[in-house]
Amino acid sequence: MKIIIPMAGRGSRLRPHTLTIPKPLVPVAGKPIVQRIVEDLSSALDEKVEEVAFIIGDFGAEAEQQLQRIAKGVGAKCSIYQQKEPLGPGHAVLCAKPSLSGNCIVAFADTLFDADFNFDPKEDGIIWVQKVDDPSSFGVVKTDDRNVITEFVEKSPTFVSDLAIVGLYYFNDGDQLRDTLQRIVDEDLRDKGEYQLTTALELLKDKGVEFRPSQIKEWLDCGNKDNLVATNQRMLQLKASTEKLVADSVTVEQSVIIPPCYIGENAVIRNSIVGPHVSLGSNSTVEHSVVSNTVVQNNTQVRHANLRDSMIGNEAAYEGQPAEVSIGDYSEHK
Repeated sequence: MKIIIPMAGRGSRLRPHTLTIPKPLVPVAGKPIVQRIVEDLSSALDEKVEEVAFIIGDFGAEAEQQLQRIAKGVGAKCSIYQQKEPLGPGHAVLCAKPSLSGNCIVAFADTLFDADFNFDPKEDGIIWVQKVDDPSSFGVVKTDDRNVITEFVEKSPTFVSDLAIVGLYYFNDGDQLRDTLQRIVDEDLRDKGEYQLTTALELLKDKGVEFRPSQIKEWLDCGNKDNLVATNQRMLQLKASTEKLVADSVTVEQSVIIPPCYIGENAVIRNSIVGPHVSLGSNSTVEHSVVSNTVVQNNTQVRHANLRDSMIGNEAAYEGQPAEVSIGDYSEHK
């Protein structure tokens, strides 16, 4: 099994936190978004993941090294490709052309999931979906009485279906997907100005490929600060019983930690109340503060503060009054 992860987007809705690092490497409950996707998929699949292919922008050597470690962590080969132009999700997947063969899962690194990934790999294809109240902002699917997908529609202004595609796909034949995506680019078959993956799905369906939907339990958005803080809260709840969330090297002095919280290596908490639903990165310090439902990244100082529903980046410092804040890397507020 191969996992293909398009992640070249700019993450502009999550600024300022994506000005210095790409969105898929922003941590949720102590781990980068993309690492959680790779680990959750590899642990749930019956088959061994032999390769993880990342499609990235110009992220730099440090980010690429981090992706290498993520793939190595699940015992897989790491392949890295660049999408140099934002030509759409179908084009993004095609950028990993040398890796598109055999059984493949395509997982866009925009959201996290709570889902049952048990499926028959002999199926032609699986499209994970969730019912939504307003499907106009999503690609959706229609199904027949055999639970086979009959139509893929990209962001229709009129109602077609409430089964939204969540950005997670299984293909039994990656070679066929590759060739279809190449045809779309060669023939310039654009939809809404871009090369869409749903166009490839339609063409494959017309050739006799049967796709079936599989509904996820939860769809956890990481698109902006408020959504990422909420996803951090839910992920801490989901992982509290299966992951060690508080490092042994944490220093806690005259303080209370209200679980669930993630507290990274060598973090220091003094004269404070931290939690619930706080992620505090490695080498960060909280002193004389009350912090709840907040993400604080690495090497950051929080002092004399009352924070809630907030997000603070790496190498930052915050000192002040009760607030809901969003502060990027290398920032200071006093």
